Order: sequence, then structure tokens, then C-alpha cells
Amino acid sequence: MTKESEEWMMKKWMKGMLLTLALALGIVPVCAETMAGGWQNVPCEAATLPEDAQAAFDKALEGLVGAVYTPVALLSTQVVAGTNYCILCQITPVAPDSAPTWALVYIYADLQGNAEIMNVYDLYIDRHAYPAE
Repeated sequence: MTKESEEWMMKKWMKGMLLTLALALGIVPVCAETMAGGWQNVPCEAATLPEDAQAAFDKALEGLVGAVYTPVALLSTQVVAGTNYCILCQITPVAPDSAPTWALVYIYADLQGNAEIMNVYDLYIDRHAYPAE
């Protein structure tokens, strides 16, 4: 399998998982107040993460300024020399009139209790709403 086809399959899988999760959590807006043709972010409550995931999330985001990360769902974990976590987050910039966005936040927690953000993949809802050509 080529790298391009692996990336394409991963993108398709992520789109499907995120759509399923969004529908299950009720975070896909469907209301009369939504402007025709436009997407509207829906405020969400923070998820209750398992204790180890919450500790890693808090430690990794310690001292982070500029945005508020609200964990919505723990999507996956991976045991390595520590643990990797994939957490769906709503990110709200602290700047006035900034709209929240969605992202997959990957966090690594080592065996000594340290944690760090490894990657943040922004999710562009409007870009993924229609089938790829």
C-alpha cells in the first residue's frame, strides 16, 4: 500500500469516526437559527475523562495560554513507554469574537507523570462536509 493511499484511508476513517462521534454527542448543529449554507459551532460541556487521561490532559496543557481547550471525548489510547491519548477538543481562542474550533489533541504521558502535547490536528468541519471528488 502506498503512503498516499494510507493517508487517504486514514483521512476517510477519521472523517467517518468524527461524524459518528459528533452525531452521537449531538454536537452537529441542526436548528432554524443557523444561516443557510453556513456551519455554526455549538457550545459543549467538558467530558468526564478517565482519571489518568484527565491528569495527562491537565499536565500537558499546564501553562498553555491563548485558548481554552475543552475535552469532549477520549477517542483512543495507546500503551507505549507511557500512554498516548487522542482527545477530541473544542478550542476557544481567548481573543474577542473568536469562534471555537475542533481538534484532535494527541498527548503523551510518560511513566514518571510528565505529559506533553504531541500533535494538534485541526478539524475543518466545513471542508469535510461534502464528498471528496
